[in-house]
Amino acid sequence: MQANVNGTTMPVLEMILEPGEALVSTHGDLSWMTANMQLTQKMNTGGGGGLMAGLKRAVGGGGIFLTRYEAVGGQGMVTFACKVPGRILPIEIAQGQGYLVHRHGWMCGTPGITPTVGLQQTFKGGLWGGDGFVLQRLEGEGQAWVELSGEIVTYELVAGQTLLVHPGHVGMFQDSVSFQVIRLQGIANRYMGADGHHLVSLTGPGNIWLQSMPLPVLAQALSEYLGGDDHRGDAIGGGMVGGVLGGVLGRGV
Repeated sequence: MQANVNGTTMPVLEMILEPGEALVSTHGDLSWMTANMQLTQKMNTGGGGGLMAGLKRAVGGGGIFLTRYEAVGGQGMVTFACKVPGRILPIEIAQGQGYLVHRHGWMCGTPGITPTVGLQQTFKGGLWGGDGFVLQRLEGEGQAWVELSGEIVTYELVAGQTLLVHPGHVGMFQDSVSFQVIRLQGIANRYMGADGHHLVSLTGPGNIWLQSMPLPVLAQALSEYLGGDDHRGDAIGGGMVGGVLGGVLGRGV
């Protein structure tokens, strides 16, 4: 299997598969492919889980179904294009060494990858904490490719070191990093600062990748030119409810 990232501002991931090799992605993420690629729809990547695994994945920002791509009768190609300007990053996943990725970040992976929902705080925090707190967890064993938006800044946090981040700017982090939702202190900060009510506290050890142009922030910046109201609070305040509805309805399962 060969992976090529083509382009700069709006890169495209081109995957070259040899006969018998397979790849899985969220349902509906295909851009283009050769005619000998065979597609099948599954609720899991090979293990158990069935419908429950699909529902958990939908909460994390994916769809109930996964699409499996397999080259038949010769070398094949399948591609996935970025939705916004940004970068495509490869990550290696091993047993006990997974990643948490923003809700729409996972592009594709080898069949040993298991995408599911990543919640490391209370149900209430996931419900009201905002879009950035409902994450996709990538676990299992294999390789995955992730899309992050805008410019990417990486930090390596040592044990006990903490960084406070606006939820939309959390792109990806190793699952050795713990995170929790914290509420901004002071009424003036929460209601007059235009930064929302919550931040994400990321505590090492581990690596984190932050993105400069998350979709909710981009939508808010464009709203005044589109004749609409400021929907930033709506865009990042959906939390788990937005994850479920967006995953089940917005993806078209």
